[in-house]
Amino acid sequence: MAVASNSTTLPKSYRSSFNTPTQLPSGFLKFTPRPTAAKRSSSITCAIAMEEDKKSEPAVHLRPDSFGRFGKFGGKYVPETLMYALTELETAFRSLAEDHEFKKELDGILKDYVGRESPLYFAERLTEHYKRSNGEGPHIYLKREDLNHTGAHKINNAVAQALLAKRLGKKRIIAETGAGQHGVATATVCARFGLQCVIYMGAQDMERQSLNVFRMRLLGAEVRAVHSGTATLKDATSEAIRDWVTNVESTHYILGSVAGPHPYPMMVREFHAVIGKETRKQALEKWGGKPDILVACVGGGSNAMGLFHEFVDDEEVRLIGVEAAGFGLDSGRHAATLTKGEVGVLHGAMSYLLQDEDGQIVEPHSISAGLDYPGVGPEHSFLKDIGRAEYYSCTDEEALEAFMRLSRLEGIIPALETSHALAYLEKLCPTLANGTRVVLNCSGRGDKDVQTAIKYLQV
Repeated sequence: MAVASNSTTLPKSYRSSFNTPTQLPSGFLKFTPRPTAAKRSSSITCAIAMEEDKKSEPAVHLRPDSFGRFGKFGGKYVPETLMYALTELETAFRSLAEDHEFKKELDGILKDYVGRESPLYFAERLTEHYKRSNGEGPHIYLKREDLNHTGAHKINNAVAQALLAKRLGKKRIIAETGAGQHGVATATVCARFGLQCVIYMGAQDMERQSLNVFRMRLLGAEVRAVHSGTATLKDATSEAIRDWVTNVESTHYILGSVAGPHPYPMMVREFHAVIGKETRKQALEKWGGKPDILVACVGGGSNAMGLFHEFVDDEEVRLIGVEAAGFGLDSGRHAATLTKGEVGVLHGAMSYLLQDEDGQIVEPHSISAGLDYPGVGPEHSFLKDIGRAEYYSCTDEEALEAFMRLSRLEGIIPALETSHALAYLEKLCPTLANGTRVVLNCSGRGDKDVQTAIKYLQV
């Protein structure tokens, strides 16, 4: 049975979620399962219909609240077996937030091993491309997470969680991966710290991301193919959760996105918040102010949340997330969860999901393995509902065009995930005033996607 944990401590301020006292489970959230279709999804999921209790709604500035929820989203919908592990994880996370030795060790590894800080790069030729006939247009900057060790933002969270696992005495690490970047990052830190590593990856994703599969195995990880469902990220996540339920005493699950049960959405966000903090500092140095608009791709949503978090209180800064529209929003073959989804529970948290009338998961599609997921992090659902962030989508074709455009204009081959955010500039830039400063999170490099792109692009 899936349960949601309540807790006994008072909520805290919006920007200090890293420092709240430990929360202890004390109750259950009432929910009503929808009727089950004859054909069941293979993922760990429960779609729900929930009565609103306005008295229990947290203030807009609390994220998450003392129940681990962002408004009505988030929570802990997990087997009882995992409740202790999640509480233990949150306790360790919060205690290490005040541990100066831990912070010093993490900062040192991020600097000397990962290569932070990552540059905030003015994309001069891309900016020129979007100038109008009168010479006016926005200024486009790229936050170069693709230059991190392993080639993506994923290493920020993987390093921090590996250090956390060591403090918990866990010597076996599991993770899920879609595009392979989180899997590579996890395998990398396990090699660095001498930890056993098992990566779950959908068989379809293993085929289209064969380079990253080789990299993970080269780093000493065991890569387990998942053939159930559509053999993509959702199914890999389900298998990783099943492993964790079975081996919870010895194993730490390095979840790769701001999804899953509390405290993962909060914890992964905090470990990626360095992206936004650096962006604020670098923007101040470069032009003496803040960005006007932040743009990032959204699958589960970790790179976007890492960029957005620092600026959520700055209401004059627009936050724009870009999902995968696949073959088009009306095709039924897409992964635009926030655009077309409905509220339900998947992989331990309430959020927007792609689901049918019976609450069964509708299989997503994207040319990008990292965006090919039917859910999204609960905080993104919350930011959408309160109107703080905007979410749009771009198709496979648009992403491929952007993939080629950045490669030829800036000499930077972006990941297909990042290419969705780049594609949205085609719609966004013509609407912007002259000199508007746009920061786009270049969340990963595209080496891993070249074999996929070859099938579609004539170069």
